[in-house]
Amino acid sequence: MTLSPWVAMRNGDDAATLARSVSRAHETFVGHPLRRPSDSDDPVRSVVLDSWHRSRDMGVDPDRGADNLLDDVTLAQYRADHPMSVIRPVVRKLLVEDAADTGLLVAITDASGRLLWVEGDSAAKDRANVMNFTEGADWSESRMGTNAPGTALAIDHCVQIFAAEHFSRPAHEWSCSAAPVHHPVTGRILGAIDITGGPRVAVPEVLSLVRATVAAAESELRLHLLESPRNGIDTRLRLEVLGSGRPALVRGGERITLSGRHAEMLLLLHAHPEGLSSDHLAVLLDENDLDSVTVRAEMSRLRKVFGADGLASRPYRLVAELASDVEDVRAALDRGDVDSALRSYVGVVLPSSYAPGIEEIREELRVRVQAALLRSGDPVLLARWTASVHGREDATAWSAYLRTLDPSSVLFSQVQARLALLGR
Repeated sequence: MTLSPWVAMRNGDDAATLARSVSRAHETFVGHPLRRPSDSDDPVRSVVLDSWHRSRDMGVDPDRGADNLLDDVTLAQYRADHPMSVIRPVVRKLLVEDAADTGLLVAITDASGRLLWVEGDSAAKDRANVMNFTEGADWSESRMGTNAPGTALAIDHCVQIFAAEHFSRPAHEWSCSAAPVHHPVTGRILGAIDITGGPRVAVPEVLSLVRATVAAAESELRLHLLESPRNGIDTRLRLEVLGSGRPALVRGGERITLSGRHAEMLLLLHAHPEGLSSDHLAVLLDENDLDSVTVRAEMSRLRKVFGADGLASRPYRLVAELASDVEDVRAALDRGDVDSALRSYVGVVLPSSYAPGIEEIREELRVRVQAALLRSGDPVLLARWTASVHGREDATAWSAYLRTLDPSSVLFSQVQARLALLGR
C-alpha cells in the first residue's frame, strides 16, 4: 500500500530508524545550502522537502525557537474576538479531555499560525515552553519553518511532521499532526488544529483523528453562522489593493472605492490580526508627520465605510472577516502554485503609498513572487514576468529566462540584447 504523502509513518515503522534517517537528511540540507538532495541521500517526503526550501528561502534560522509572543492582555482580547473561539469547546471535548497524562498537547491556531490555545499534559507543556510552543507564540512557517500547524496552513492541507522533519532544531524531539479549519461559507482558512507529542503522534490514525475533529469544528461553525446572521454579512468583505487602479472594498456585489489612507489602514490591520495601538498604526502609516489623534479621526471615518461593528478598538483590529487580493497571491505561493500567483499579482501593493508599513508589505510580496518565479525556472512564467510592468527591469529574471532558451534561437539573442541594455 502506498503511504499518503501527508502521513509521516506507516504502522510498524521503527521510529528510531526513521528519526536517524530524517536527522541525517536535515543536517545535509541545512549544512549545504546550495546542494539539492539526490536519490542517494536519505529520503525526505516531498511535502517536507518543499517546506524546507520555503523555510530556507524565507530566511528561517533552524536554531531559533519561536518568538513574537503576544502579551497576556492582547492575547486575551484577540482570542475573545476570534472565530476559532467558537470551536474550542468541540476541540476540548474531542481531544483535550483525554490528553491529560498522555504526553500530548492540543493546540488551536489562527490563520497565520499564531497559537491561540495550547492545552493537554502539564509536563509536556513545561517541556514545550523551552521552544516557546506556548499560547501567543507565532508558529507560522515563515517564522518557524516546517512544522505541522504552520505547514498545514501554508499548503492548506492536513499534514504530519515527524522529529527532524521540523526545520527548527529545537522542535526535533517532537512530532505533530495538524489540519486547517475553513469558514463553512467562504472557504477561507480560519486557523488550524494540532496534536503535538512524541513519535506516536506521526501515525495515520492520529491524522485521521485531527481531520475528524476539524469536520466537527466546521459543522459547529456552520451552526453558529445560522444563529448569527451578522457573520454572514461580514464574510462578503474583500480588500483590493494590487495594481494601479483605485483601491476598493468589495461588499457582496458592490465595489466601494477607498481613499489611499483608508486602504492603507485596512491592509495594515489585516496584516496585524492581533491589533495595533493608535501610536503603532501612526508609525506604520507615516514616520514623521502623523500622530495618534489624526489616526483616531481617520479610524472614525473608516468605520462609516467599513462598518462600525467590523472594527474594534484598544487596540484597533478587524473583527469582521476580510479577504484580500494580497492574501490570494500569498496563498498561491504557499501552495507552490506560481502560475496562479502571477495571475493574481496584477501589480504592486498600493503603488502610490509611501507609508513605511505598506512599503514593507509591498516589498515582501514582490520578493516572494520573484523568488518563487526564479525557483520554478519555468520559461513561460519567466516570459510573462519579464513582459510585465514589474518585471521589465528585473535583470535577475531576464538572466534566468535567458538560461532556459536555446542559444541558437532568435529569442535568445533578443533576451541577451535586453540584458545588455539593462546592464548599461
